[in-house]
Amino acid sequence: MSKEAIEGLKPEALWQRFYEITQIPRPSKKEEKIREYLKNLASQFKVPSKEDEVGNIVINIAATPGYESSPTVVLQGHVDMVCEKNKGTEHDFDNDPLKIKREGDWITAEGTTLGSDNGIGVASGLALLTDKSFAHGPIELLFTIDEETGMTGVENLKPGFITGKTLLNLDSEEDGAFYVGCAGGQDTQADYKIEFTSEVAGYTPFTLMISGLKGGHSGMEIILGRCNAIKALARTLKKLEATDLLISNIEGGSKRNAIPREAEATVLLKSAKDAEKIVKDFEAKLQQEFKTTDPGLKITLSQKSESVSKAFSKAFQNKLVNVLLGLPHGVIAMSPDIPGLVETSTNLATLNTNNDTLTIGTSQRSSVESAKKYIAESVASVFELSGAKVSQGDGYPGWKPNLDSEVLKVASKLFENLFNKKPEVKAIHAGLECGILGNKYPGLDMISFGPTIEGAHSPDERVNIPAVERFYKLLSAILTDFANRK
Repeated sequence: MSKEAIEGLKPEALWQRFYEITQIPRPSKKEEKIREYLKNLASQFKVPSKEDEVGNIVINIAATPGYESSPTVVLQGHVDMVCEKNKGTEHDFDNDPLKIKREGDWITAEGTTLGSDNGIGVASGLALLTDKSFAHGPIELLFTIDEETGMTGVENLKPGFITGKTLLNLDSEEDGAFYVGCAGGQDTQADYKIEFTSEVAGYTPFTLMISGLKGGHSGMEIILGRCNAIKALARTLKKLEATDLLISNIEGGSKRNAIPREAEATVLLKSAKDAEKIVKDFEAKLQQEFKTTDPGLKITLSQKSESVSKAFSKAFQNKLVNVLLGLPHGVIAMSPDIPGLVETSTNLATLNTNNDTLTIGTSQRSSVESAKKYIAESVASVFELSGAKVSQGDGYPGWKPNLDSEVLKVASKLFENLFNKKPEVKAIHAGLECGILGNKYPGLDMISFGPTIEGAHSPDERVNIPAVERFYKLLSAILTDFANRK
């Protein structure tokens, strides 16, 4: 469907920009095309823009005539997107435009992530290039790169790149909620040198596959207790040890900030009949275990046509399965201060075999810095005990809530006036760039908000059309309020 999906939607300027963004490939760390689009757009409308050394961009939108002395407001979003697709979907995220479609009150994509995280936020800022329907003061549109795979864009911002003292982060996913705090995060990776055996005579190769899971954002959806495909694969392999199993390849997950939806292993078996019964019986048990969170869970065992000349040694194989079983995953602690908020979690995210190296990727989150470091150390300890080479990223800080924030007070009052109800004020168990922005620009007054987006970081991602209209209406009202503060 693509462009027809947005026909007649309001606000028209926002949806037009969003459609244009969906047609531009923009994987994390490969944002060249979207950056060129932004610079060309600024040039087209004859507005100033600048780009720093790493690729962050600021576009300056002049105040409505008569409001030049109003305070500058920064609108901030990130230009990259998580690139996930369903098994069997043909899509090249480096080159292909997304195929978007409308389903009732929702916009989604065909078999891939939609990129409404954070394409809607970016589009809302760009809409101001043509929307003259309301008054506003000077605006700085700050577009950062690589938010999804390390926040390296915001990490490299320099003093003076933005001048505004009030910032609206447009990267939240719940209509009617203002976020004033977020978790910090850190990655922990293990690399193993694989030990092989060539004694595979008498074995038949099969593909063991975990599929049909919902996955989702490892911050937002971790509280839901969804099945982790890598964990499910490890549990299945443990059951299959009774069949004299060998493993020759293993893969799972694709992004550090997504709960793995699929995982598979090439396994060598002597007795397919016994293995098939074990798989079928265990599939039934897992389906019962996750019948609410992942009703589509499947475990399949299918014979491979090509031959396999080597496999993991028994000792390495046993160590790997035990490590995968032993690694913590999921919610570690709930916040004692904010009901319903996950305080600390860890995600067993990726598993890759590359020649003679096996890599396990994990990510940890917490709104408490010491707790974040503790769970990262716990994961690293499991890896170190098993002889892995362990590496950890520098991580990023959390964002401490400020309930006395001026922009929070303004936004809350306007929300109540517009929609006749009070907004929710929340912290989020996910990484927002606000924590780093607060460190980079001390004294910056910030909130984060956005329309309802479901299934972010998965091919189920969709954005609610009526919520986008409400979101933009609120954004416009906030900007007008600050314009009147001359």
